[in-house]
Amino acid sequence: MNSASLSSPARPENPHQPPSNRSLILGSTSRYRRELLQRLQIPFEVAAPDVDETALPGEAPGHLATRLALAKAHAVASLSPSAVVIGADQVADLNGLALGKPGNHARAVWQLRQMRGQTVVFHTAVAVVCRESGYEQSSLAAVRVKFRDLEDDEIENYLQAEQPYDCAGSAKSEGLGIALLASIESDDPTALVGLPLIRTCKMIQAAGIALLANRKAAP
Repeated sequence: MNSASLSSPARPENPHQPPSNRSLILGSTSRYRRELLQRLQIPFEVAAPDVDETALPGEAPGHLATRLALAKAHAVASLSPSAVVIGADQVADLNGLALGKPGNHARAVWQLRQMRGQTVVFHTAVAVVCRESGYEQSSLAAVRVKFRDLEDDEIENYLQAEQPYDCAGSAKSEGLGIALLASIESDDPTALVGLPLIRTCKMIQAAGIALLANRKAAP
């Protein structure tokens, strides 16, 4: 499938030199992103970014996701300039209509009714920033999701079971939400959950974070 990539000018560290000892910070309080990043088995801290997530007038869903991912990374990096900071954001795109986190049951019902039988593009943006080295990069993973033609009682039963009110588009695909879907198309499998790890690995490694280093204790 096609995926868009929006990249900012970057000044990465020399890839031919050994990785730095920079700390890694996830600029997100999302438990889903934290669990995904833990798969890499590298130490990291978590920090809450103070960012206004209001969309700009007429802003396209993909642009919104990328702008917010960068804003979150910069917000945290401004407080920890020597660290490598990850920011991320996700916006569901229903024929140009941006759908974020529903926040409550009524809004989730409305979102899922709008999406049933439709193909929705989930734009998941990731940004990596290190103020001290001047590194800044962002990328956008587009995941095409086809929803089944859901009955009202299916929507209600799903929401009562999962209560996915903190998930963009109310679709918690790693849980019972997978039963809502007819198909998923993506080149970065974890993007739909909230953090495209293939893209994330590439960027944090370029920023100086070792991914597959020898982890045996020194004698």
